[in-house]
Amino acid sequence: MKYEIKYKPSYSMLVFNLDPNETITAESGAMTYMDPNIDVKTRKREKSLLGTIGLKLLGRQSFWVNDFTTTQESGEVAFVSAPVGDIETLEVKPNQGYIIQNSAYIASTQNVDLDVKWQGFTKGLFGQGLFMVKVSGDGTLFINTFGAIDKHTLKPGQTLIVDNFHLVAFSDTCSYKVKKFGGLKSTLLGGEGLVTEIKGPGDVYIQTKNLREFVEWLWTLLEPRVRSRAR
Repeated sequence: MKYEIKYKPSYSMLVFNLDPNETITAESGAMTYMDPNIDVKTRKREKSLLGTIGLKLLGRQSFWVNDFTTTQESGEVAFVSAPVGDIETLEVKPNQGYIIQNSAYIASTQNVDLDVKWQGFTKGLFGQGLFMVKVSGDGTLFINTFGAIDKHTLKPGQTLIVDNFHLVAFSDTCSYKVKKFGGLKSTLLGGEGLVTEIKGPGDVYIQTKNLREFVEWLWTLLEPRVRSRAR
């Protein structure tokens, strides 16, 4: 599959040149433009109707994706997701999977499986509004971040503590523990103050910007105007 990541690192866009009858799966809403000979089908990530119903009955999250398939001719399709940030390519192998934040997912090839029935997704173990997807299979995974991507390679037994809103992905060979971080930052922001302690071996991908903090900063600028107009 031919692809190019353009405008790195701040305004990255993922562009695919698909051969006839070739398919790429992408996050719903990530498409920027495409040729008219590409067929699009939207579906839930759950593989079975029973799995979909089960998540709905339990009030848990679903995960929508689009399959983009060329018809008789080759075609081009482009994706972008994060407001300002980078796109990274991860190679998924039978013995090398990843755990990624669902908002970081942008696209993947057909033999990559996204497990949304994993407890990190269905129970939101990583904090309010943060759900992790377990990725396995054999293919290519594309993730996007808010800000730049900071990669750390952990040796066996080496540990890294990451703020959950900066955590993008880590190898499934790593062990992890989600815990509270009762420091000054969590007190000032009034958030949950959750961090993840990750132990190697494996890779950890961190985003340099925090979307939640950006929204809160933006609100400090907008709130005075909103209040003045409400009076």
